[in-house]
Amino acid sequence: MIYWFCSCEQAKESREQIIEREVLSQVEHFTALVEHQFIPAVQGAANQDELQKLFLELRFNYKSMEWAVEYFTGSTSRFVNGPPVEEISLTGLYVFQPEGLQVMEDLLFPTYDKQNRQALLHYSQLLLEKCDAYRAYFANIPIADWQVLDAAKQEVFRILTLGITGFDNPLTLRSMEESAICLERLNLVLKPYMEEAKTDSLRNLISSGAQYLRKHPDFNSFDRAYFIRNYGNPMTASLTDLAEKLSIRFIQYNRLLRQDARTLFDKRAFDVNAYTPGVGYRVTEKRKELGKKLFFDPVLSDGHGRSCASCHQPDKAFTDGLVKNTILDHPKPLLRNTPTLLNAALQPMQFYDLRALSLEDQVSDVVHNNDEMHGSLRKAAQILWLDTTYRRSFTVAYPKKQRKSIDTLEIVNAISSYIRGLSELNSRFDQYMRGNTHAMQPQEIEGFNLFMGKAKCATCHFMPLFNGAVPPKFYTMDAEVIGVPQTADAKVIDPDLGRYKIMPFESLRHAFKTVTVRNVSKTAPYMHNGIFKTLDEVIDFYNNGGGEGMGITVANQTLSPDSLHLTKEEINQLKAFMNSLDNNGQR
Repeated sequence: MIYWFCSCEQAKESREQIIEREVLSQVEHFTALVEHQFIPAVQGAANQDELQKLFLELRFNYKSMEWAVEYFTGSTSRFVNGPPVEEISLTGLYVFQPEGLQVMEDLLFPTYDKQNRQALLHYSQLLLEKCDAYRAYFANIPIADWQVLDAAKQEVFRILTLGITGFDNPLTLRSMEESAICLERLNLVLKPYMEEAKTDSLRNLISSGAQYLRKHPDFNSFDRAYFIRNYGNPMTASLTDLAEKLSIRFIQYNRLLRQDARTLFDKRAFDVNAYTPGVGYRVTEKRKELGKKLFFDPVLSDGHGRSCASCHQPDKAFTDGLVKNTILDHPKPLLRNTPTLLNAALQPMQFYDLRALSLEDQVSDVVHNNDEMHGSLRKAAQILWLDTTYRRSFTVAYPKKQRKSIDTLEIVNAISSYIRGLSELNSRFDQYMRGNTHAMQPQEIEGFNLFMGKAKCATCHFMPLFNGAVPPKFYTMDAEVIGVPQTADAKVIDPDLGRYKIMPFESLRHAFKTVTVRNVSKTAPYMHNGIFKTLDEVIDFYNNGGGEGMGITVANQTLSPDSLHLTKEEINQLKAFMNSLDNNGQR
């Protein structure tokens, strides 16, 4: 009897094993739908309505397992439901052509051309290959409790930042229904955890959120501000509480969005140290103080005539207010407009062409750039060592035994530490999302809903950073081709090739980093070449479909050339919202 009892206990599945089995079952169901229904329908020359209906069923099935496949197998999911653009590895050695559901959506909606039949079959077969990768992972790699709860919270973050914006369904725009499916699946996944914690509040909250999504399916009129404040934020906060109540210990990862963040809008939700060179170079007050002094000191430039602050001026939101600054000791303009340094630490790549992977790399690049500072960190280190005040400051900020010199990495890290200290997410918008209902006016709230919906701004300027760092992991940086003209009214694209000069692939010709729109009222003029003087000009450019929409030939434009059809009132609402993103109390 005792032997029988022990055998039964050993055979009993843990909740993690049950979840593993259920995810694998979802993968099998998705696979069968592709292989036994969708592909035969395409081969059998099914009509447009039948194919579109089957495709939507495919998307809904994907969404039911999205929480798991995006978290555990993100590199595979990129080719199942990623953006329909060519992807190039950071080394430039690998080029991945677009594939997956978004590419297939473009072949089917708004109308299906039977000439696309072979292409549709091709992408369907590629989907099956990715299903094999899913199957191999979930059949062999165990899942831990902490990963389930971590993945669940990331899924809610994904819904709030991408799911309700039309990011991955720009043509069908079934965002609310798809997001509801995601939440309904989470409720099933989390059931054993909620039962152990003896709480119904989270289950009821998720159910209510899903019901709200289903009751308000219209993409343009959906009240995203209400949904985020009343459902999204409470969900992620409750998930954090659930993990704490069950005493589930998390393995900590180095992420920009902290794992213990209760909401996307916590004051310390984002870790400014995420992209430092290492643990030994994290921000300290002494390093920020030293970095600030170096930031305003022209010692790093050739001839000591220019400091970092010469172009990044605190009273101008760390820009210079110019279309383009000038080459050092020369009236000729620099290649590009000076971007703000506010919140620069909250992005995984730097410069308009994304050529730097850290602030330290950016500082080093600027110091050694012949046109900008034409300096030498090695020479600067020697000069600073001879200055007893600087020598003392470096010794305090970077303690080491028997110091005999200043390291160049210490110089760029000190300046970078000061820049990391310029990360402030304390706008009226942030206060509103933290619970202050009086922080924003109705016009601004309507503008936020437009930004996240009809105006399609948030599909590139991702909430809550409103830059191109892709949520919820924030380790990739978006670059877009929008066809910025050479002058505000020109019908020719600006000659600056952007990221193409770093990685010469045609898809990157004229591609530039998606910059933040936080503090946008203080950072004019706009665009990499500074051609737009006002926010009205910028919105008008996007409203008309970018360069291609205004008649410029841009073969690789990633921005839709179609008009957004924004009314004058909507444009004013959009501007009002973006102005609400200004920091309260600039440094």
